[in-house]
Amino acid sequence: MIVRLPSEVKSKIRPAYQAGWPGLIEAYRAYLPVTDSTPVVTLHEGNTPLIPLESIAQQIGRGVRVYAKFDGLNPTGSFKDRGMTMAISKAKEAGAQAVVCASTGNTSAAAAAYARRAGMRAFVIIPDGYVALGKLAQALMYGAEVIAIEDNFDVCMEIVRALSERYPVTLVNSVNPYRLEGQKTAAFEVVDELGDAPDWLFIPVGNAGNISAYWMGFCQYRQYGRCDRLPRMMGFQAAGSAPLLNNCPVAEPQTVATAIRIGNPANWERAIAVRDASQGAFDAVTDEDILHAYRLLGAEGVFCEPASATSVAGLLKVQARVPDEATVVCVLTGNGLKDPQSAIDHSKATLKKGITPNLESVAAALGF
Repeated sequence: MIVRLPSEVKSKIRPAYQAGWPGLIEAYRAYLPVTDSTPVVTLHEGNTPLIPLESIAQQIGRGVRVYAKFDGLNPTGSFKDRGMTMAISKAKEAGAQAVVCASTGNTSAAAAAYARRAGMRAFVIIPDGYVALGKLAQALMYGAEVIAIEDNFDVCMEIVRALSERYPVTLVNSVNPYRLEGQKTAAFEVVDELGDAPDWLFIPVGNAGNISAYWMGFCQYRQYGRCDRLPRMMGFQAAGSAPLLNNCPVAEPQTVATAIRIGNPANWERAIAVRDASQGAFDAVTDEDILHAYRLLGAEGVFCEPASATSVAGLLKVQARVPDEATVVCVLTGNGLKDPQSAIDHSKATLKKGITPNLESVAAALGF
């Protein structure tokens, strides 16, 4: 039987299908260094949600509104896709046949996915034993050629810089200017959804490219009259890997947040400039703080990787400094499925095994 809806009901129903998101280059073409001849390499990245964190906002109180910009819902599960669609598109435009990157995991996954989609070879240099298995699995599945060296990320970075200078490979780490051009679109999306820039933005800092890219995006949108204010930029590092806070490189960085386990950020000077221009700050949180925030986000239904939770840990650390009624955005850079072992090791939820497979035993195990 066909049910015919009254016209006043029909008018309130959104169409079942709407034109899809085209990817961030097409969505923000007017703000990006691309031309009609740029071959756009896209997985339809961007358009990630800005999620209200209601229980965390209630914990802070005073009318403070808290949102998570969850870039872990990009195609390869991290914010790196934003920069990589630009870097790979421009590399293809220039005729590159291969790209190279150093990575703690997320960059390798994004570089491999976009390079292979563009028909290029992808070379990845990683610190052996310090890349979460989910990220390594991605790079391998996308077809990257992975080299694991017996040292940390900073040494990997030195090697790929030298490779790109001496051999026919394009470097696609965040020192590549097109990476930051793509990543700045996250700031555009935040403004587009909120109607203005937030008062404060909290962000994890590893290689310090993303904090620089967000600031670039906010400033550009303000220049074009798309927002009326600029946020205070608050960059947080792990206590065992906090070169920007300590004002000197860390030779052997250590943290459970492997994505920001970087002792000598490539975008150091840019990040300092952002801090000063925004009247923001750098600070550090302990691994215990990070894991606490990681679990709080899980209780909100948001599963990010530990490094992402650094932004929320930072907010909780300095919450007394946040003004009443402020709008705060915490950047979550990667998906929790990147590093499932951390969730298993650090969750406080219960896993009961060896239960007899019958109703009574299962009910008893559930406490009924």
